[in-house]
Amino acid sequence: MATTYVESPELVDDGPVLLVGTRKGAWIVAGDEQRSHWAVAGPLFLGHIAQHMVLDPRDRTTLLLAAGTGHLGPTVFRSEDLGRSWKEATRPPAFTAGDALGRSLRAVFWLSPGHAREAGTWYAGGSPQGLFRSEDAGDTWEPVRGWNDHPKWETWAEWPDEGTPDGSMLHSIIVDPRDASHLYIGLSGGGVFESVDGGADWQPLNAGSVATFLPDPEPEFGHDPHCVRLHPLQPDRLYQQNHCGIYRMERPEARWVRVGDNMPRDIGDIGFPIELHPRDPDTAWVFPMDGTDVWPRTSPGGRPAVYATRDAGESWTRRDSGLPDRGWFTVKRQAMAVDARDPVGVYFGTTSGEIWASADEGASWECIAQHLPEIYSVEHADPTSRR
Repeated sequence: MATTYVESPELVDDGPVLLVGTRKGAWIVAGDEQRSHWAVAGPLFLGHIAQHMVLDPRDRTTLLLAAGTGHLGPTVFRSEDLGRSWKEATRPPAFTAGDALGRSLRAVFWLSPGHAREAGTWYAGGSPQGLFRSEDAGDTWEPVRGWNDHPKWETWAEWPDEGTPDGSMLHSIIVDPRDASHLYIGLSGGGVFESVDGGADWQPLNAGSVATFLPDPEPEFGHDPHCVRLHPLQPDRLYQQNHCGIYRMERPEARWVRVGDNMPRDIGDIGFPIELHPRDPDTAWVFPMDGTDVWPRTSPGGRPAVYATRDAGESWTRRDSGLPDRGWFTVKRQAMAVDARDPVGVYFGTTSGEIWASADEGASWECIAQHLPEIYSVEHADPTSRR
């Protein structure tokens, strides 16, 4: 495998594109059709925090980047030419002026495109745990008042006593592909919540999930989901990688089942990301980390590995061929992605600044970029110029 470093994205071959957010800027990594040569373009916004960069799947041209900047604070940047030029949102996400709870947005943490039939609609999750919506391709943003001003928000979001080490955050914004009004969100901490009326009202969705760090380990809310995914071809199935395990849910039953109990005991089922096979609802990948005692946030035993399931979590297989024998890193909740090729490509970025790729669904791995800043997010993109 070969890697070159370039100033601008090379979007000429029919290969995968990875959008990479780091602690000190963003990069675009483009592969050839065989996934054997990669061009690493960047940095974009060098020195700024690039939380999450996402391509609009509806036009396959517009990029949005959630960023934290020294002079602008938390904001969103937009590109209409696949990252060659950028403009800041005219009205970035923000809590309502004079917010009754005294909330001020510290970070725009997560970006999700709206429903396929709602062109230009986006959602953003923030820290503290606000939800925001744009209807003009990310140029102007409004608070989702049904969530931000919900009478139980202060209780659900544990405000102002945020219990997570890096501050509270709203993430995993999911739109049901069958119904634009059916939404899911994840709160760290707080749990998983669901709306069936476009965000006007919300209910906790945490039954079956445990929170061993609370006095009552099975509360209605207060959990710490790290990443929640819905399978697009089987949207009644959800998975989550939680602070306390790996779970699966089959709707309409509103109860999580801990499929992480089937992981090897010496590895455990603690981690941050979980990714799903785009065509097979039974296949998923996770990247475990050491969740014992002091939570060192490194690979268990310093031996990094991806674990894969082919039977919806009933069993898990270690996938570490090509990965280092020793590595003291982990993978954050947004830093794992898959493409839609056959076989599926799986990718992850590490806290030590490496990007690893597998062109055979995790059976073997190669490093395609290294010496980047700490990687916060990796998203697969399918640009229109590649079609």
